[in-house]
Amino acid sequence: MKQFAVFISILFLFSCGENVKKKEESLQDKAMRIHKKVITIDTHNDFNVKNFTDSINYTQRLDTQVNIPKMVTGDLDVSWLIVYTGQGDLTPEGYKKAEENAMAKFNAIHKLCTEIAPEQIELALTSDDVRRIDKTGKKIAMIGVENAYPMGEDLANFEKYHQLGARYISLSHNGHSQFCDSNTGEQDSVWLHNGLSELGKKAVVEMNRLGIMIDISHPSSESMKQMVALSKAPIIASHSSSRTLCNHSRNLDDEQLLLLKENGGVVQTVAFKSYLDGDKNEAWNAHLNSVTKKVADSLQLKMHTGAEIAALSAEDRAAFFDARFKAREIAEAIALQQKDGPKPVNVADFVDHIDYMVQLIGLEHVGISSDFDGGGGIEGWSDASETFNVTLELVKRGYTEPQIEKLWGGNLLRVLDEVQAVAKSLTES
Repeated sequence: MKQFAVFISILFLFSCGENVKKKEESLQDKAMRIHKKVITIDTHNDFNVKNFTDSINYTQRLDTQVNIPKMVTGDLDVSWLIVYTGQGDLTPEGYKKAEENAMAKFNAIHKLCTEIAPEQIELALTSDDVRRIDKTGKKIAMIGVENAYPMGEDLANFEKYHQLGARYISLSHNGHSQFCDSNTGEQDSVWLHNGLSELGKKAVVEMNRLGIMIDISHPSSESMKQMVALSKAPIIASHSSSRTLCNHSRNLDDEQLLLLKENGGVVQTVAFKSYLDGDKNEAWNAHLNSVTKKVADSLQLKMHTGAEIAALSAEDRAAFFDARFKAREIAEAIALQQKDGPKPVNVADFVDHIDYMVQLIGLEHVGISSDFDGGGGIEGWSDASETFNVTLELVKRGYTEPQIEKLWGGNLLRVLDEVQAVAKSLTES
């Protein structure tokens, strides 16, 4: 009898141990384990060169959505810093002014990595660089160029930009460039090139030769189709989502997504409210404006018109903007607590786009981006410090660690490798 009691006790302890083992990792813990293990890459972060000085820079927890402290908090490993230039006149004068802007941004990134914070962040040029730097514990910077407009009409500038670290380039932004038409042509159906210009076709060949990824997030649909037809290497959409789920010209329709799959490329789903759910975003903004007005009235803050703001002194204008920002913060907190009111676009809406595109073109062709400091940011992923929430939502939906690794950067690095392999083969042939 005594032996039987001992046996029962052992069996009980074993059963408890099994239960403890089964329950020891919660969904939250599993997501955190995966998040810390995989390399997380955000392919589109804008920045202001004013935040890359000796006194004000990304080693500090600035109000910017991306900086090193926020990357550390959110375990965001890689930030593609964007050399962005707005579209100007297609003239020598316009090109020169744009080039000055682009060079200032290249210089700022290099200063951050080599002078301001070389022990905290390093520039990567290849996937091997990314993995090597990640093992050191440092954060990683990579460079994308949003709009080739600053290059003028000199194709040699592609090699210059490549030497400066650019690893993807978009041939246009908002407005038709000398290289190709922009998606913005849909607004008035006025096109400059009906896709790629002759110079743009040569640019595609040159980017293939150099090993630069071609970014099709801003070019027109016809431009994108022509790029796919010409390119010998996979292409990327650095920050776009599904047009089927949200009908915006910055998103890719199913035909484009299937072309991207056939090409072997990747679409980096973007956390930009109006590209994820325009109707939901409009309803939220209207509601938030209404609540903000009530808060402002309670604080006796006059909501000036644009003309009235312009007429204020610099000091009064700064005070007004500060007060309005605080009123907006209070209003947002109130609106989020209201059970029956509209809700903001959030991480779940973002992952809906990932789900849709994964189902349509396969997990190997989908990635992640934010467009932080360029208009991006959603409820739950409002800045780099909240990056974990994306992984958490993916785990909730049943994505496995290998799948999450691909979504968070593995697919993008695979494309970079293939683009650089094509360049090497073209050089050797």
